[in-house]
Amino acid sequence: MTQKISNDRDKLEGAFTELRRDKEIRSLTYRERALKMYPWICARCGREFSGKKLRELTVHHKDHNHDYNPPDGSNWELLCLYCHDYEHTKHPEEVTPGKTASNRQQKPSSTHQPFANLDKLLKK
Repeated sequence: MTQKISNDRDKLEGAFTELRRDKEIRSLTYRERALKMYPWICARCGREFSGKKLRELTVHHKDHNHDYNPPDGSNWELLCLYCHDYEHTKHPEEVTPGKTASNRQQKPSSTHQPFANLDKLLKK
């Protein structure tokens, strides 16, 4: 009986240790840092968040580069899910450093050309 209690206690301690470690790892993420740095308000619509609704507040990278996370948070803004989705519909292409719209190759939206040989058919 005491062996079972000891095993249960060890499992519980292990679970708490894992929870503490996960919390420390999360606190190092840019989302956690942004939530500590900025008020919990959407930068676009001004909606306030707290409690369970806080998960609807996202971190938006202003330059669309998710790898650029300066410690001062200058590339971040907190946006609600809806404003974040809207922001990404305004910029459908990922911004690639060193590439501008003028030197980016435009891909055709379709490859089918229904009137490609129409001039030859009309000459017959």
